[in-house]
Amino acid sequence: MHENTQKMADIVNNVAEDICSRLQKITGDDFLRDPWERKDHYGNPGGGGITRIFKQGKHIEGGAVNTSVITGHINPEFAKRLKNDDSYLEAAGVSLIIHPVNPHTPTVHMNFRYIRQGEKQWFGGGADLTPYLPNTEKFVFFHQFWKDKLDAFDENFYPQMKDECDKYFYLPHRKEMRGVGGIFYDYVDVTDQNWEMVQSLATGFIDSYLPIFESTFEKEYTQEDRNFQLYRRGRYVEFNLIYDRGTIFGLKTNGRIESILASLPPNVRYEYMYEPASGTPYAEMVQYYQPHDWVNFSE
Repeated sequence: MHENTQKMADIVNNVAEDICSRLQKITGDDFLRDPWERKDHYGNPGGGGITRIFKQGKHIEGGAVNTSVITGHINPEFAKRLKNDDSYLEAAGVSLIIHPVNPHTPTVHMNFRYIRQGEKQWFGGGADLTPYLPNTEKFVFFHQFWKDKLDAFDENFYPQMKDECDKYFYLPHRKEMRGVGGIFYDYVDVTDQNWEMVQSLATGFIDSYLPIFESTFEKEYTQEDRNFQLYRRGRYVEFNLIYDRGTIFGLKTNGRIESILASLPPNVRYEYMYEPASGTPYAEMVQYYQPHDWVNFSE
């Protein structure tokens, strides 16, 4: 294993354990730690990971904090879709998805990864927020957090990564985003500064979300609120199964299916030709599923 793969593995495992312990402390919800191993394309040992699962808790309905370190050969045809046609690949990363019970608390997703294919290596990742009820103060907080983090390295990074996030988490068949965005990047060069940046983003992630979670997870809500949350979770399912690169990457590299699909919400609601009634918070929320300049947002 290359030293950079090991370096990223150490970072992501520390990040994952910190996140789980802090979420558990706040919610009291337990999580299951499930180690796993994989084979590469040719049946040789190919690394593995740990899936940390929050399942039907009092406050976290479903969640996963996955770490993986994979090595070995991947499908040669899929390899050509990456940086080059070398089928030997190493990757280390952490991914997270939290689906809270309370509709006032947004779903959050993050992923930070290092990939090495032959002699090519790069970083990818990001974090994005999917709220269900209007709370623009929280949306601004989330975006300002990431802008401040990235401005410490380059003031051009946030607008670039925010724009990439708006484009990436977009469902063309719905003509809307799945949430209110965040940051997203891929194929970023591996340099000393970028190592520092990736570590800063990964270790800092939980502080972009916990203040939002803590201020909302015990708020009262109605059955209508819950119904809208479940309906919008359907967009999450659509995106993850149709467009998500991480899902596709996992399926094409003999990843662990249970861990890959752990990102899906445990309960979802579909309704034919649903439109939220005018003047409701749900109708207001729909307008926020389009790109907004959140750091300069005003009511």
